[in-house]
Amino acid sequence: MNDAVAINPALPLVEPASFAGRMAALPMRSKLSMALGVAALAGVVLAMTMWSSKGDFKVLYANLSDKDGGAVIAQLSQMNVPYRMSEGGAAILVPALQVHDLRLKLATAGLPKGSVSGYELMDSARFGQTQFQERLTAQRGLEGELTRSITSMAAVQNARVHLALPNQNGFFREQQKPSASVLLTLHPGRSLDRAQVAGIVHLVSSSVPELDPKSVSVLDQTGALLTSGGDGQPSAGLDAQQLQYVNQIESGYSKRILELLEPIVGRDNLRATVAADIDFSQTEATSEEFKPNQGAEAKVSIRSQQVSEQPGGAGAQPSGVPGAASNQPPVAATAPLTGASQPLQTAQGGTAGAGASGRRDATTNYEVDKTVRVTRNASGNVKRLNAAVVVNNRSVTDAKGKTTQVPLSTEEIDKLTALVRESIGFKQERGDSVKVINAPFKVEPVNTVDVPLWKNPDVIDTLRSLAVPAGLALVALLVFFGLVRPALKAALAPPPAPAPGAKLSAVVDDAQDLPALPAPKSVEHLANAKALAKDNPAAVAGIVRGWVSGETVAAKS
Repeated sequence: MNDAVAINPALPLVEPASFAGRMAALPMRSKLSMALGVAALAGVVLAMTMWSSKGDFKVLYANLSDKDGGAVIAQLSQMNVPYRMSEGGAAILVPALQVHDLRLKLATAGLPKGSVSGYELMDSARFGQTQFQERLTAQRGLEGELTRSITSMAAVQNARVHLALPNQNGFFREQQKPSASVLLTLHPGRSLDRAQVAGIVHLVSSSVPELDPKSVSVLDQTGALLTSGGDGQPSAGLDAQQLQYVNQIESGYSKRILELLEPIVGRDNLRATVAADIDFSQTEATSEEFKPNQGAEAKVSIRSQQVSEQPGGAGAQPSGVPGAASNQPPVAATAPLTGASQPLQTAQGGTAGAGASGRRDATTNYEVDKTVRVTRNASGNVKRLNAAVVVNNRSVTDAKGKTTQVPLSTEEIDKLTALVRESIGFKQERGDSVKVINAPFKVEPVNTVDVPLWKNPDVIDTLRSLAVPAGLALVALLVFFGLVRPALKAALAPPPAPAPGAKLSAVVDDAQDLPALPAPKSVEHLANAKALAKDNPAAVAGIVRGWVSGETVAAKS
Protein backbone atom coordinates (compact mmCIF):
# COMPACT_ATOMS: atom_id res chain seq x y z
CA MET A 1 0.00 0.00 0.00
CA ASN A 2 1.69 3.15 -1.29
CA ASP A 3 -0.78 5.78 -0.21
CA ALA A 4 0.15 7.76 2.85
CA VAL A 5 -1.98 7.45 5.87
CA ALA A 6 -3.08 10.55 7.63
CA ILE A 7 -1.57 10.86 11.01
CA ASN A 8 -2.71 13.08 13.77
CA PRO A 9 0.14 15.55 14.35
CA ALA A 10 -0.88 15.93 17.95
CA LEU A 11 0.23 12.36 18.76
CA PRO A 12 4.08 11.74 19.14
CA LEU A 13 5.85 9.00 17.14
CA VAL A 14 6.83 6.06 19.45
CA GLU A 15 9.92 3.95 18.44
CA PRO A 16 11.12 0.88 20.36
CA ALA A 17 14.57 1.56 21.91
CA SER A 18 17.65 -0.64 20.92
CA PHE A 19 20.20 -2.16 23.38
CA ALA A 20 22.58 0.75 22.93
CA GLY A 21 19.78 3.17 23.39
CA ARG A 22 18.62 1.41 26.51
CA MET A 23 22.18 1.42 27.86
CA ALA A 24 22.42 5.13 27.17
CA ALA A 25 19.11 5.68 28.91
CA LEU A 26 20.36 4.03 32.12
CA PRO A 27 21.19 6.29 35.06
CA MET A 28 24.83 7.25 35.64
CA ARG A 29 25.10 5.08 38.74
CA SER A 30 24.15 1.94 36.79
CA LYS A 31 26.58 2.84 34.04
CA LEU A 32 29.47 3.21 36.52
CA SER A 33 28.58 -0.04 38.26
CA MET A 34 28.55 -1.94 34.99
CA ALA A 35 31.85 -0.39 33.86
CA LEU A 36 33.53 -1.30 37.16
CA GLY A 37 32.12 -4.82 36.98
CA VAL A 38 33.37 -5.40 33.43
CA ALA A 39 36.83 -4.07 34.37
CA ALA A 40 36.93 -6.31 37.46
CA LEU A 41 35.93 -9.36 35.41
CA ALA A 42 38.64 -8.59 32.87
CA GLY A 43 41.19 -8.32 35.68
CA VAL A 44 40.08 -11.65 37.17
CA VAL A 45 40.30 -13.38 33.79
CA LEU A 46 43.78 -11.93 33.21
CA ALA A 47 44.94 -13.01 36.68
CA MET A 48 43.66 -16.55 36.16
CA THR A 49 45.36 -16.73 32.76
CA MET A 50 48.69 -15.55 34.15
CA TRP A 51 48.46 -17.88 37.14
CA SER A 52 47.65 -20.90 34.98
CA SER A 53 50.51 -20.13 32.60
CA LYS A 54 53.14 -19.22 35.21
CA GLY A 55 51.95 -20.02 38.67
CA ASP A 56 54.17 -19.83 41.74
CA PHE A 57 57.60 -21.01 40.58
CA LYS A 58 60.58 -21.57 42.84
CA VAL A 59 64.20 -22.51 42.24
CA LEU A 60 64.80 -26.23 41.76
CA TYR A 61 68.56 -26.11 41.08
CA ALA A 62 70.92 -23.20 40.58
CA ASN A 63 74.41 -22.82 39.12
CA LEU A 64 74.34 -26.12 37.25
CA SER A 65 76.76 -27.00 34.50
CA ASP A 66 75.50 -27.15 30.94
CA LYS A 67 75.62 -30.95 30.94
CA ASP A 68 73.71 -31.33 34.21
CA GLY A 69 71.24 -28.60 33.28
CA GLY A 70 70.42 -30.30 29.99
CA ALA A 71 69.98 -33.67 31.71
CA VAL A 72 67.63 -32.13 34.33
CA ILE A 73 65.52 -30.34 31.68
CA ALA A 74 65.26 -33.55 29.63
CA GLN A 75 64.08 -35.45 32.70
CA LEU A 76 61.51 -32.74 33.53
CA SER A 77 60.19 -32.90 29.96
CA GLN A 78 59.75 -36.65 30.24
CA MET A 79 57.85 -36.15 33.52
CA ASN A 80 55.57 -33.49 31.91
CA VAL A 81 56.54 -30.92 34.54
CA PRO A 82 56.42 -27.21 33.52
CA TYR A 83 59.68 -25.37 34.08
CA ARG A 84 61.20 -21.97 33.41
CA MET A 85 64.73 -20.71 33.18
CA SER A 86 65.75 -17.63 35.11
CA GLU A 87 67.39 -14.70 33.40
CA GLY A 88 70.77 -15.82 32.17
CA GLY A 89 69.95 -19.52 32.66
CA ALA A 90 71.54 -19.63 36.11
CA ALA A 91 68.60 -21.45 37.74
CA ILE A 92 65.80 -23.84 36.82
CA LEU A 93 62.37 -22.89 38.20
CA VAL A 94 59.46 -25.30 38.74
CA PRO A 95 56.07 -24.99 40.47
CA ALA A 96 56.56 -24.33 44.15
CA LEU A 97 54.39 -27.24 45.26
CA GLN A 98 56.55 -29.75 43.36
CA VAL A 99 60.04 -28.60 44.33
CA HIS A 100 60.77 -31.18 47.04
CA ASP A 101 59.05 -34.01 45.19
CA LEU A 102 61.01 -33.30 42.02
CA ARG A 103 64.31 -33.14 43.90
CA LEU A 104 63.72 -36.61 45.33
CA LYS A 105 62.71 -38.02 41.95
CA LEU A 106 65.70 -36.48 40.19
CA ALA A 107 68.01 -37.73 42.94
CA THR A 108 66.67 -41.24 42.34
CA ALA A 109 67.59 -40.83 38.66
CA GLY A 110 71.09 -39.69 39.66
CA LEU A 111 70.66 -36.02 38.73
CA PRO A 112 72.37 -33.69 38.94
CA LYS A 113 75.71 -35.45 38.79
CA GLY A 114 77.74 -32.37 39.59
CA SER A 115 80.66 -30.97 37.68
CA VAL A 116 84.15 -32.31 38.21
CA SER A 117 87.14 -30.15 37.30
CA GLY A 118 90.10 -31.83 35.69
CA TYR A 119 93.19 -30.47 34.00
CA GLU A 120 91.28 -27.34 33.01
CA LEU A 121 92.30 -26.00 36.43
CA MET A 122 95.73 -25.46 34.95
CA ASP A 123 94.25 -23.04 32.40
CA SER A 124 93.41 -20.50 35.10
CA ALA A 125 96.84 -20.47 36.73
CA ARG A 126 97.45 -17.26 38.66
CA PHE A 127 100.60 -15.24 38.26
CA GLY A 128 102.97 -15.51 41.17
CA GLN A 129 101.65 -18.74 42.67
CA THR A 130 104.03 -20.79 44.75
CA GLN A 131 105.41 -24.21 43.92
CA PHE A 132 103.15 -25.78 46.53
CA GLN A 133 100.06 -24.20 44.96
CA GLU A 134 101.12 -25.33 41.51
CA ARG A 135 101.72 -28.90 42.71
CA LEU A 136 98.38 -28.92 44.56
CA THR A 137 96.54 -27.68 41.45
CA ALA A 138 98.13 -30.41 39.36
CA GLN A 139 97.10 -33.01 41.96
CA ARG A 140 93.50 -31.73 41.96
CA GLY A 141 93.44 -31.89 38.17
CA LEU A 142 94.68 -35.50 38.22
CA GLU A 143 92.06 -36.44 40.81
CA GLY A 144 89.34 -34.85 38.68
CA GLU A 145 90.43 -36.70 35.55
CA LEU A 146 90.45 -40.02 37.43
CA THR A 147 87.00 -39.26 38.84
CA ARG A 148 85.65 -38.62 35.34
CA SER A 149 87.12 -41.87 34.08
CA ILE A 150 85.71 -43.93 36.96
CA THR A 151 82.22 -42.38 36.82
CA SER A 152 81.99 -43.31 33.14
CA MET A 153 81.41 -46.92 34.25
CA ALA A 154 77.78 -48.04 34.08
CA ALA A 155 77.54 -49.26 37.67
CA VAL A 156 79.24 -46.21 39.25
CA GLN A 157 77.00 -43.28 40.10
CA ASN A 158 79.63 -41.05 41.69
CA ALA A 159 83.24 -41.34 42.76
CA ARG A 160 85.88 -39.47 44.73
CA VAL A 161 89.61 -40.00 44.35
CA HIS A 162 92.17 -39.01 46.99
CA LEU A 163 95.85 -39.08 46.05
CA ALA A 164 98.67 -38.94 48.57
CA LEU A 165 101.68 -37.75 46.57
CA PRO A 166 104.70 -37.19 48.85
CA ASN A 167 107.26 -34.59 47.92
CA GLN A 168 110.25 -36.34 46.38
CA ASN A 169 113.60 -35.19 47.76
CA GLY A 170 116.93 -36.34 46.43
CA PHE A 171 118.60 -36.00 49.83
CA PHE A 172 116.50 -38.78 51.36
CA ARG A 173 117.85 -42.30 51.04
CA GLU A 174 114.42 -43.91 51.34
CA GLN A 175 111.68 -42.14 49.40
CA GLN A 176 108.07 -42.41 50.53
CA LYS A 177 105.85 -44.09 47.96
CA PRO A 178 102.54 -42.55 46.79
CA SER A 179 99.16 -44.06 47.67
CA ALA A 180 95.55 -43.57 46.59
CA SER A 181 92.02 -44.10 47.92
CA VAL A 182 88.85 -44.33 45.82
CA LEU A 183 85.32 -43.98 47.26
CA LEU A 184 82.59 -45.28 44.96
CA THR A 185 78.85 -44.59 45.06
CA LEU A 186 77.11 -47.32 43.09
CA HIS A 187 73.68 -47.18 41.51
CA PRO A 188 70.95 -48.92 43.52
CA GLY A 189 70.99 -52.64 42.83
CA ARG A 190 74.39 -52.55 41.10
CA SER A 191 77.65 -54.18 42.21
CA LEU A 192 81.21 -54.55 40.95
CA ASP A 193 82.88 -57.86 40.36
CA ARG A 194 86.54 -58.62 41.00
CA ALA A 195 87.58 -57.82 37.44
CA GLN A 196 86.00 -54.36 37.58
CA VAL A 197 87.60 -53.54 40.94
CA ALA A 198 90.95 -54.71 39.61
CA GLY A 199 90.43 -52.49 36.56
CA ILE A 200 89.85 -49.43 38.77
CA VAL A 201 92.98 -50.23 40.78
CA HIS A 202 95.01 -50.65 37.59
CA LEU A 203 93.63 -47.39 36.17
CA VAL A 204 94.65 -45.39 39.24
CA SER A 205 98.05 -47.05 39.66
CA SER A 206 98.89 -46.55 35.99
CA SER A 207 97.97 -42.86 36.13
CA VAL A 208 100.29 -42.00 39.03
CA PRO A 209 104.05 -42.53 38.66
CA GLU A 210 105.60 -45.13 40.99
CA LEU A 211 102.23 -46.04 42.50
CA ASP A 212 102.04 -49.68 43.53
CA PRO A 213 98.63 -51.32 42.86
CA LYS A 214 98.78 -52.71 46.40
CA SER A 215 98.71 -49.11 47.70
CA VAL A 216 95.31 -48.38 46.11
CA SER A 217 92.23 -48.83 48.32
CA VAL A 218 88.72 -48.98 46.84
CA LEU A 219 85.62 -48.59 49.04
CA ASP A 220 81.90 -48.45 48.29
CA GLN A 221 79.27 -46.14 49.76
CA THR A 222 78.70 -48.50 52.69
CA GLY A 223 82.35 -48.37 53.73
CA ALA A 224 83.12 -51.92 52.64
CA LEU A 225 86.65 -52.47 51.39
CA LEU A 226 86.55 -53.91 47.87
CA THR A 227 90.30 -54.53 47.61
CA SER A 228 92.61 -56.74 49.69
CA GLY A 229 95.05 -55.42 52.30
CA GLY A 230 97.86 -53.19 51.13
CA ASP A 231 100.59 -55.41 52.51
CA GLY A 232 99.53 -58.27 50.26
CA GLN A 233 99.22 -60.70 53.19
CA PRO A 234 95.94 -62.53 53.63
CA SER A 235 93.90 -61.37 56.58
CA ALA A 236 92.80 -63.58 59.44
CA GLY A 237 89.18 -63.58 58.24
CA LEU A 238 87.59 -63.51 54.81
CA ASP A 239 88.05 -60.36 52.80
CA ALA A 240 85.39 -58.68 50.67
CA GLN A 241 86.19 -60.66 47.55
CA GLN A 242 86.07 -63.99 49.38
CA LEU A 243 82.78 -63.07 51.05
CA GLN A 244 81.38 -62.11 47.67
CA TYR A 245 82.50 -65.43 46.24
CA VAL A 246 80.81 -67.33 49.09
CA ASN A 247 77.65 -65.31 48.57
CA GLN A 248 77.65 -66.13 44.86
CA ILE A 249 78.09 -69.83 45.57
CA GLU A 250 75.25 -69.90 48.11
CA SER A 251 72.88 -67.82 45.98
CA GLY A 252 73.60 -70.04 42.99
CA TYR A 253 72.65 -73.19 44.87
CA SER A 254 69.55 -71.52 46.32
CA LYS A 255 68.48 -70.43 42.85
CA ARG A 256 68.81 -73.99 41.59
CA ILE A 257 66.54 -75.27 44.35
CA LEU A 258 63.91 -72.58 43.75
CA GLU A 259 63.85 -73.09 39.99
CA LEU A 260 63.45 -76.83 40.46
CA LEU A 261 60.78 -76.90 43.19
CA GLU A 262 58.68 -73.80 42.45
CA PRO A 263 56.81 -75.41 39.52
CA ILE A 264 55.83 -78.24 41.88
CA VAL A 265 54.80 -76.47 45.11
CA GLY A 266 54.08 -72.96 43.84
CA ARG A 267 55.93 -69.69 43.75
CA ASP A 268 55.23 -68.41 47.26
CA ASN A 269 55.12 -71.81 48.94
CA LEU A 270 58.86 -72.41 49.23
CA ARG A 271 61.82 -71.00 51.16
CA ALA A 272 65.35 -72.34 50.63
CA THR A 273 68.79 -71.42 51.92
CA VAL A 274 72.21 -72.97 51.41
CA ALA A 275 75.28 -72.58 53.63
CA ALA A 276 78.58 -73.30 51.90
CA ASP A 277 81.87 -74.01 53.68
CA ILE A 278 84.57 -72.80 51.30
CA ASP A 279 88.27 -73.59 51.74
CA PHE A 280 90.40 -70.61 50.76
CA SER A 281 93.69 -72.06 52.08
CA GLN A 282 96.52 -72.28 49.57
CA THR A 283 98.98 -75.19 49.89
CA GLU A 284 101.99 -76.10 47.77
CA ALA A 285 103.92 -79.42 48.01
CA THR A 286 107.18 -80.49 46.29
CA SER A 287 108.33 -84.14 46.17
CA GLU A 288 111.33 -85.95 44.62
CA GLU A 289 111.22 -89.65 43.71
CA PHE A 290 114.22 -91.85 42.76
CA LYS A 291 113.38 -94.97 40.78
CA PRO A 292 116.14 -97.65 40.58
CA ASN A 293 116.76 -99.55 37.39
CA GLN A 294 115.29 -102.92 38.17
CA GLY A 295 113.95 -105.76 36.11
CA ALA A 296 115.24 -108.01 33.38
CA GLU A 297 115.26 -105.33 30.71
CA ALA A 298 116.60 -102.57 32.90
CA LYS A 299 119.65 -100.92 31.41
CA VAL A 300 122.17 -99.02 33.41
CA SER A 301 123.67 -96.05 31.68
CA ILE A 302 127.01 -94.64 32.80
CA ARG A 303 126.95 -90.94 33.49
CA SER A 304 130.74 -90.51 34.09
CA GLN A 305 133.83 -92.73 34.69
CA GLN A 306 137.26 -91.86 36.10
CA VAL A 307 140.30 -94.25 36.23
CA SER A 308 143.58 -93.48 38.01
CA GLU A 309 146.51 -95.99 37.62
CA GLN A 310 150.03 -95.82 39.18
CA PRO A 311 152.60 -98.54 38.24
CA GLY A 312 155.01 -99.99 40.89
CA GLY A 313 158.90 -100.83 40.92
CA ALA A 314 160.14 -97.86 39.02
CA GLY A 315 160.94 -95.93 42.07
CA ALA A 316 163.15 -98.54 43.93
CA GLN A 317 166.35 -97.11 45.36
CA PRO A 318 169.70 -99.04 45.74
CA SER A 319 170.40 -100.52 49.15
CA GLY A 320 173.22 -102.44 50.87
CA VAL A 321 176.83 -101.77 51.95
CA PRO A 322 178.70 -99.80 49.43
CA GLY A 323 181.76 -101.57 48.07
CA ALA A 324 182.79 -104.40 45.76
CA ALA A 325 180.35 -106.83 47.12
CA SER A 326 177.46 -104.65 46.32
CA ASN A 327 178.64 -104.24 42.79
CA GLN A 328 178.56 -107.96 42.08
CA PRO A 329 175.80 -109.35 39.89
CA PRO A 330 173.09 -111.13 41.76
CA VAL A 331 173.20 -114.84 42.07
CA ALA A 332 170.48 -117.02 40.72
CA ALA A 333 167.53 -117.43 42.92
CA THR A 334 166.95 -120.76 44.45
CA ALA A 335 163.83 -122.03 46.02
CA PRO A 336 164.18 -124.86 48.51
CA LEU A 337 161.73 -127.63 48.43
CA THR A 338 160.94 -127.21 52.05
CA GLY A 339 161.31 -124.30 54.31
CA ALA A 340 161.23 -120.63 53.64
CA SER A 341 162.52 -119.14 50.47
CA GLN A 342 165.26 -116.61 50.46
CA PRO A 343 164.44 -113.05 49.66
CA LEU A 344 164.73 -111.84 46.11
CA GLN A 345 167.65 -109.68 45.23
CA THR A 346 167.19 -106.60 43.20
CA ALA A 347 169.34 -105.53 40.38
CA GLN A 348 171.27 -103.45 42.76
CA GLY A 349 171.46 -106.27 45.22
CA GLY A 350 168.62 -105.05 47.47
CA THR A 351 165.35 -106.74 48.32
CA ALA A 352 161.98 -105.70 46.82
CA GLY A 353 160.00 -103.27 48.99
CA ALA A 354 156.48 -102.07 49.22
CA GLY A 355 156.97 -99.63 46.39
CA ALA A 356 157.39 -102.46 43.96
CA SER A 357 153.51 -102.96 43.71
CA GLY A 358 151.36 -100.67 41.38
CA ARG A 359 148.06 -98.71 42.21
CA ARG A 360 144.90 -98.37 40.15
CA ASP A 361 141.71 -96.37 41.13
CA ALA A 362 138.45 -96.35 39.10
CA THR A 363 135.28 -94.25 39.76
CA THR A 364 132.09 -94.87 37.76
CA ASN A 365 128.82 -92.82 38.08
CA TYR A 366 125.54 -94.34 36.82
CA GLU A 367 122.25 -92.50 35.87
CA VAL A 368 119.46 -92.80 38.46
CA ASP A 369 115.72 -91.91 37.71
CA LYS A 370 114.47 -88.77 39.48
CA THR A 371 110.91 -87.29 39.53
CA VAL A 372 110.20 -83.80 40.94
CA ARG A 373 106.46 -83.13 41.53
CA VAL A 374 105.04 -79.71 42.62
CA THR A 375 101.39 -79.73 43.75
CA ARG A 376 99.33 -76.56 44.35
CA ASN A 377 95.81 -76.96 45.69
CA ALA A 378 93.15 -74.72 44.17
CA SER A 379 91.70 -71.97 46.36
CA GLY A 380 87.96 -71.76 46.94
CA ASN A 381 87.05 -75.42 47.00
CA VAL A 382 83.72 -76.42 48.50
CA LYS A 383 84.33 -78.38 51.67
CA ARG A 384 80.73 -78.87 52.74
CA LEU A 385 77.17 -77.85 51.80
CA ASN A 386 74.19 -77.54 54.14
CA ALA A 387 70.77 -76.99 52.52
CA ALA A 388 67.55 -76.21 54.40
CA VAL A 389 64.17 -76.09 52.62
CA VAL A 390 60.76 -75.22 54.08
CA VAL A 391 57.65 -76.11 52.05
CA ASN A 392 54.19 -74.74 52.75
CA ASN A 393 51.12 -76.95 53.13
CA ARG A 394 49.22 -77.89 50.01
CA SER A 395 45.98 -76.00 49.30
CA VAL A 396 42.98 -78.23 48.57
CA THR A 397 39.62 -76.92 47.34
CA ASP A 398 36.56 -79.10 47.89
CA ALA A 399 33.40 -79.29 45.82
CA LYS A 400 31.80 -76.43 47.75
CA GLY A 401 34.69 -74.10 46.94
CA LYS A 402 36.19 -74.13 50.44
CA THR A 403 40.00 -74.07 50.51
CA THR A 404 41.90 -75.89 53.24
CA GLN A 405 45.60 -76.43 53.98
CA VAL A 406 46.74 -80.08 53.91
CA PRO A 407 50.23 -81.20 55.07
CA LEU A 408 52.45 -83.01 52.61
CA SER A 409 52.89 -86.74 52.91
CA THR A 410 56.17 -88.43 53.79
CA GLU A 411 56.53 -89.75 50.28
CA GLU A 412 56.23 -86.25 48.81
CA ILE A 413 58.82 -84.88 51.23
CA ASP A 414 61.22 -87.70 50.29
CA LYS A 415 60.81 -86.87 46.62
CA LEU A 416 61.52 -83.20 47.27
CA THR A 417 64.58 -84.14 49.32
CA ALA A 418 65.91 -86.26 46.48
CA LEU A 419 65.44 -83.38 44.04
CA VAL A 420 67.28 -80.97 46.35
CA ARG A 421 70.20 -83.39 46.69
CA GLU A 422 70.53 -83.76 42.97
CA SER A 423 70.31 -80.01 42.38
CA ILE A 424 73.20 -79.13 44.71
CA GLY A 425 75.41 -82.11 43.87
CA PHE A 426 75.08 -83.89 47.21
CA LYS A 427 78.16 -85.87 48.32
CA GLN A 428 77.94 -88.10 51.35
CA GLU A 429 81.70 -88.47 51.74
CA ARG A 430 82.07 -84.69 51.85
CA GLY A 431 79.68 -84.40 54.78
CA ASP A 432 76.85 -82.58 52.98
CA SER A 433 73.43 -82.40 54.59
CA VAL A 434 69.96 -81.65 53.19
CA LYS A 435 66.88 -81.04 55.32
CA VAL A 436 63.38 -80.58 53.85
CA ILE A 437 60.47 -79.96 56.22
CA ASN A 438 56.80 -79.13 55.77
CA ALA A 439 55.24 -76.32 57.83
CA PRO A 440 52.31 -73.94 57.31
CA PHE A 441 53.31 -70.40 56.38
CA LYS A 442 51.99 -67.64 58.57
CA VAL A 443 50.42 -64.75 56.71
CA GLU A 444 50.66 -61.47 58.55
CA PRO A 445 47.57 -59.28 58.21
CA VAL A 446 48.15 -55.93 56.58
CA ASN A 447 47.09 -53.13 58.92
CA THR A 448 45.88 -50.16 56.93
CA VAL A 449 46.01 -46.79 58.62
CA ASP A 450 42.99 -44.66 57.80
CA VAL A 451 44.17 -41.10 57.36
CA PRO A 452 41.46 -38.44 57.63
CA LEU A 453 40.66 -36.73 54.39
CA TRP A 454 41.69 -33.35 55.69
CA LYS A 455 45.10 -34.76 56.72
CA ASN A 456 45.84 -36.52 53.44
CA PRO A 457 48.89 -34.85 51.84
CA ASP A 458 47.50 -35.32 48.34
CA VAL A 459 44.24 -33.64 49.28
CA ILE A 460 46.11 -30.79 50.98
CA ASP A 461 48.28 -30.24 47.90
CA THR A 462 45.21 -30.32 45.66
CA LEU A 463 43.39 -27.78 47.81
CA ARG A 464 46.43 -25.53 47.84
CA SER A 465 46.72 -25.70 44.08
CA LEU A 466 42.98 -24.95 43.67
CA ALA A 467 42.82 -22.18 46.26
CA VAL A 468 43.91 -19.40 43.91
CA PRO A 469 41.61 -20.26 40.97
CA ALA A 470 38.69 -20.87 43.35
CA GLY A 471 39.22 -17.45 44.95
CA LEU A 472 39.41 -15.74 41.59
CA ALA A 473 36.26 -17.53 40.43
CA LEU A 474 34.43 -16.42 43.59
CA VAL A 475 35.49 -12.82 43.03
CA ALA A 476 34.30 -13.04 39.43
CA LEU A 477 30.89 -14.32 40.53
CA LEU A 478 30.50 -11.56 43.12
CA VAL A 479 31.42 -8.90 40.60
CA PHE A 480 29.05 -10.29 37.99
CA PHE A 481 26.04 -10.68 40.24
CA GLY A 482 26.72 -7.49 42.19
CA LEU A 483 27.62 -5.01 39.46
CA VAL A 484 27.15 -6.35 35.94
CA ARG A 485 23.94 -8.34 36.24
CA PRO A 486 21.73 -5.50 37.63
CA ALA A 487 22.81 -3.19 34.80
CA LEU A 488 22.21 -5.85 32.15
CA LYS A 489 18.85 -6.68 33.65
CA ALA A 490 17.79 -3.03 33.49
CA ALA A 491 19.04 -2.68 29.90
CA LEU A 492 17.43 -5.89 28.65
CA ALA A 493 14.07 -5.34 30.39
CA PRO A 494 11.06 -5.19 27.92
CA PRO A 495 9.41 -1.76 27.43
CA PRO A 496 6.34 -1.11 29.53
CA ALA A 497 2.91 -1.65 27.93
CA PRO A 498 1.09 1.52 26.78
CA ALA A 499 -1.45 2.89 29.17
CA PRO A 500 -5.09 2.26 28.43
CA GLY A 501 -6.52 4.94 26.13
CA ALA A 502 -3.17 5.82 24.61
CA LYS A 503 -3.34 6.69 20.93
CA LEU A 504 -1.25 5.02 18.29
CA SER A 505 0.92 7.11 16.07
CA ALA A 506 2.20 5.00 13.18
CA VAL A 507 2.69 5.20 9.49
CA VAL A 508 1.89 2.43 7.09
CA ASP A 509 4.95 0.77 5.55
CA ASP A 510 7.16 2.17 8.37
CA ALA A 511 10.32 0.25 9.24
CA GLN A 512 9.39 0.18 12.91
CA ASP A 513 7.03 -2.42 14.29
CA LEU A 514 3.82 -1.06 15.66
CA PRO A 515 2.96 -2.20 19.15
CA ALA A 516 -0.01 -4.48 19.45
CA LEU A 517 -3.17 -3.15 20.97
CA PRO A 518 -3.94 -4.50 24.38
CA ALA A 519 -7.12 -6.43 24.76
CA PRO A 520 -9.98 -4.34 26.05
CA LYS A 521 -10.41 -4.98 29.67
CA SER A 522 -13.35 -2.77 30.31
CA VAL A 523 -16.03 -0.73 28.66
CA GLU A 524 -13.78 2.31 28.80
CA HIS A 525 -11.09 0.57 26.76
CA LEU A 526 -13.65 -0.53 24.21
CA ALA A 527 -14.87 3.05 23.91
CA ASN A 528 -11.33 4.30 23.33
CA ALA A 529 -10.83 1.72 20.55
CA LYS A 530 -14.01 2.81 18.87
CA ALA A 531 -12.98 6.43 19.06
CA LEU A 532 -9.59 5.58 17.51
CA ALA A 533 -11.25 3.68 14.67
CA LYS A 534 -13.51 6.65 14.07
CA ASP A 535 -10.74 9.23 14.09
CA ASN A 536 -8.19 7.27 12.02
CA PRO A 537 -9.97 4.51 10.10
CA ALA A 538 -7.10 4.01 7.61
CA ALA A 539 -4.60 3.18 10.34
CA VAL A 540 -6.97 0.79 12.02
CA ALA A 541 -7.69 -0.87 8.67
CA GLY A 542 -3.94 -1.36 8.06
CA ILE A 543 -3.46 -2.87 11.49
CA VAL A 544 -6.30 -5.29 11.01
CA ARG A 545 -5.02 -6.20 7.54
CA GLY A 546 -1.61 -6.97 9.05
CA TRP A 547 -3.15 -9.13 11.73
CA VAL A 548 -5.02 -11.15 9.14
CA SER A 549 -2.08 -11.59 6.74
CA GLY A 550 0.58 -11.98 9.47
CA GLU A 551 2.69 -9.20 7.93
CA THR A 552 4.12 -6.11 9.54
CA VAL A 553 2.12 -2.99 8.85
CA ALA A 554 4.21 -0.01 7.74
CA ALA A 555 3.21 3.54 6.98
CA LYS A 556 4.88 6.06 4.73
CA SER A 557 5.35 9.50 5.93
